[in-house]
Amino acid sequence: MTALSRRRFVTTAALASVAPALPAWAAPAPDGTGVDPIFGDDIVRLDYNESPYGPDAAAIKAMTSGVRQSGRYDYEQQVRLSQLFASQHDIPHDHVALYCGSRAALQCALASYAGPRSVVTAAPTYDSVASGAKTLQARVHEVPLTADHAHDVRGMLAVDRQAGVIYVCNPNNPTGTLTPHADITRLVADKPPGCLAIIDEAYIHFSDAPTCLALAVEREDVLVLRTFSKIYGMAGARLGVAIGNPALLARLEAFNGRNFIPLPTALGAIAALENPLLVTQRKATNAQVLADTVAALRKAGFPCTDAQANCFMVNLGRPVEPLRKALEQRGVRVGRVFEAWPDWLRVTVGTATQMQRFLSEFFALSPHASSLV
Repeated sequence: MTALSRRRFVTTAALASVAPALPAWAAPAPDGTGVDPIFGDDIVRLDYNESPYGPDAAAIKAMTSGVRQSGRYDYEQQVRLSQLFASQHDIPHDHVALYCGSRAALQCALASYAGPRSVVTAAPTYDSVASGAKTLQARVHEVPLTADHAHDVRGMLAVDRQAGVIYVCNPNNPTGTLTPHADITRLVADKPPGCLAIIDEAYIHFSDAPTCLALAVEREDVLVLRTFSKIYGMAGARLGVAIGNPALLARLEAFNGRNFIPLPTALGAIAALENPLLVTQRKATNAQVLADTVAALRKAGFPCTDAQANCFMVNLGRPVEPLRKALEQRGVRVGRVFEAWPDWLRVTVGTATQMQRFLSEFFALSPHASSLV
């Protein structure tokens, strides 16, 4: 057996553990072709932190019904959805607003609170915050994460005592790492007067972190964002939730024009929320696939973030762009380059089979693949 053949054999054996048995809802299509029914190809898409599973069966059925009824404006279903969300999270109904994606709510918040006053974010973090602030010609302060990849709350508070917005993503995108709840509470308590604290919980369902919803209910200057794009698998349906004081939500609504969400989206989200097993099952599956993938990378000598999300970052020790392009040429798409961490590659957690494909191509391209032999 040649050295190359031996390497492929050992690599394949090492990757076999990354394909555990999954529950029926997470299994690949019965035909086993691996061809995406929408795109008509077998590209592995691990670049946008989407769910590989899509909406659950009940949500798909409800959304199909909604399509048939889409000839009418049915605002009542949006009210029903916001009431259900509020009830399940034990918060007042008037503290909940729905948007076509949480990014829409984020942009409304920036338009309302940034501009003359600056925006403070971590680095790296969700980069739509900085780009949105720059569009408003607001100054952006990007504060590096701590050594353990949490938000540097002390640094974020100190960088500008006149900031208009401080943004915290927990778990953080792109690292998937957590910031302690006590640190977030301190940030909210000590931030500048009149500054809006935006706490983005897009990935909260994948983690064991406590939510900050209570802060949004108790205070007038805290906005918590949620999304149905991640664990609920409804990225293309576009649904975000903003939680905050009614006066704050009214201020944001001035930029939203009282638009409402599509009827199929509302019905699908209601069905998803009414499924008591969806979050628990998908969280467990994601955690298992994530742990197995990171273990294989670390075994090969690649440091990874301690993620609790459907994404993580792996340190190549060199600029990631050449490898990112090479992976794409092999049919595996991974995340964009983050300027603050140019040597770290963001990878979305897909199915076990998709992650096996990612690892196989990654190790084939990596100069450190020999460490598996």
